[in-house]
Amino acid sequence: MKEIDLEIGGMHCVMCANAVERALKKLPGVEAASVSYASESAAVTYDEARVTPSAMKKCVKKAGYSVIENKSDFQKREYRLLWATFLASLVLSLPFFVMMVLMFAAPNSAAMHVLHNGWLQFAFATPVQFIIGFRFFRGAFDSIRAGSANMDVLVSLGTLCAYAYSVWQLFSGGHTFYFEASAMVITLVLLGKLFESRAKLRANDAVDSLLRLQPRQATVVRGGKEEAVPVSQLQEGDEVRVRPGEAVAADGEIVSGISAVDESMLTGESIPVEKHPGDPVYAGTVNREGAVTFRVAQTGGATMLQAIVKMVRGAQESRPPIQKTVDRVAAVFVPTILSLAVITFLITLWVTGNLDVAVSHGVGVMVIACPCALGLATPTAIMVGSGMAAGAGILIRDADALETASRINQIVLDKTGTITLGTPEVTDLKGHGMGVDELLHLAGAAERDSEHPIGRAIAAYAEEREESLPQSEDFSAQVGFGVTARVDGHIVYVGRPKEGDDQAAEELKRFEMQGKTAVAVYCDDVFCGVIAVADPVKPGSAEAIAAMKEAGIRVTMLTGDNEVTARSIAARVGIEDVRARVLPGDKQAIVAEYKAQGRVVAMVGDGANDAPALAAADVGMAMGTGTDIAANASGLVIMSGNLGDCLRAIRISKLTLRKIRQNLFWAFIYNIIGIPLAAFGLLNPIVAGTCMAFSSVSVVTSSLLLRRHKF
Repeated sequence: MKEIDLEIGGMHCVMCANAVERALKKLPGVEAASVSYASESAAVTYDEARVTPSAMKKCVKKAGYSVIENKSDFQKREYRLLWATFLASLVLSLPFFVMMVLMFAAPNSAAMHVLHNGWLQFAFATPVQFIIGFRFFRGAFDSIRAGSANMDVLVSLGTLCAYAYSVWQLFSGGHTFYFEASAMVITLVLLGKLFESRAKLRANDAVDSLLRLQPRQATVVRGGKEEAVPVSQLQEGDEVRVRPGEAVAADGEIVSGISAVDESMLTGESIPVEKHPGDPVYAGTVNREGAVTFRVAQTGGATMLQAIVKMVRGAQESRPPIQKTVDRVAAVFVPTILSLAVITFLITLWVTGNLDVAVSHGVGVMVIACPCALGLATPTAIMVGSGMAAGAGILIRDADALETASRINQIVLDKTGTITLGTPEVTDLKGHGMGVDELLHLAGAAERDSEHPIGRAIAAYAEEREESLPQSEDFSAQVGFGVTARVDGHIVYVGRPKEGDDQAAEELKRFEMQGKTAVAVYCDDVFCGVIAVADPVKPGSAEAIAAMKEAGIRVTMLTGDNEVTARSIAARVGIEDVRARVLPGDKQAIVAEYKAQGRVVAMVGDGANDAPALAAADVGMAMGTGTDIAANASGLVIMSGNLGDCLRAIRISKLTLRKIRQNLFWAFIYNIIGIPLAAFGLLNPIVAGTCMAFSSVSVVTSSLLLRRHKF
């Protein structure tokens, strides 16, 4: 058995995914097939002796869909097409919007008289109904064929009934038209589809950003000569040379050289990790200092980088889709309304014997049930809520995240860049036989040419304290140990304690027990002090965490750092639940663990290493001060990088969801009261259409009231 992933194009609802899945499963040799509408992909397990990928592609095409080679390009084309379709629908529906406003503001105006012309309305509504709205008819057909009813069925039936009755009135000499109902509903639902398409594009960007971390070429050492080859041609056992500033092309083990490698894409930690012969290196990490040679152990899909890509994709596909409230009730609402309309028509015809009256009553039921208010209830509240959030520096990437955030009861926080600033700063200076100002003067000058983050932090701190630092001479850096330079005629060494210097080692250990990184400073081979560096806690982090706990939310901190440092930071901000030395896979597993316990989990992070966990969480919250990869894998982006805004996002979510429920309640009350009245002929189609317009206005007004709340 083999497995293959196919990217499917042309799906526009869950029913489409079901249709593709059924078609693939019917192929001889296909053991299993799982098609995801969310990720627009199919995972197929098959017997290669009985069926080929080519046969699968033909099967998908026969079912009415396509297998695409470049998903990103296809999605971008689809988004552009949908955007153009929406604009065309908006332009054609604009006269109906104007007419609805004039219906209340100036019902006897000349403009109202012109816009009420049946033939003019027919000309505007027909292309919207049958050309622009064709996608909904196709979706409704697929849904009914699959034995269910989705939003496409609701939209198709409602708009078609309003359109058909209007055409019947127009050609029979009547003057009662409901073309505006069909055109407006289609336009509004297209707007929702546009948001959905945009969200899918962003989800795909997360994977693209990860893949861009891997270089395209690598320098292979063969027969003592260096040769540049495409990364795709690397093989296990090849020896690859990596110079300072270059990215590692594959997973492997260092065979020669010493360096410091930036593994922040794996661990999230800003301080590079020292590497010696025998130590592992990973694709996508960046060599910061000395040149090294490593032996390739894993290439292509087997690398740690590709594992993270698979985790992000898997988490995005496995995340249970939040069924929209309207879609949940559509399965009952649609057949019920259709049945009531038919029953109303038959009973009225039997009682009155008048076909026109029977049609009027039956269509009145369909018009009063036309889902304008239902279609507006959710998107208008979400648009207002997301606009308020944007004003507060919180970007909401999709409506599912906004809805789910209201139920969060567990927040998982990455340490570096989320709770802390993510950049090391000098915290302590301790001199031995030397004043701290002189200690900093010598160490800062010696570190001026250093590329190591600790060295840069010391030099930057010294430059802040002094107007100008002297230029050092004879600078040299010994990877894994420290730097040496001549400053003011003295030989200054900054780095690890020299061998046998127990006093310096003890001083460094004392700072390290506080969760800090410390270096020893020597002047002319004499130990003269210690400088400690740490990643400081962000202002407001402790207060934000206290507020989360007060709101009944459990808080957990994850970090790739050591246990001592992790506990020190956690104690400073008031977190008891701490997980240290965790890798990206561990973070995702911890999120899954909490979800399995029945908690609604939010993951807050800022690095590429957080992307799998951000995607796996019920709600991913990315700090806007972090990487694009983290942002693309998240539902919410906290632009300020302030933890307090995470709680603000949850409050906005709760208020928005409450407003959606209010809107849906009034929309359904309108239907529950209006449908019986229309069935008994107490509401003719004209009054039904007016009530429908009023319900839409009331829902929009209700949503706008959200702006009165302060956060």
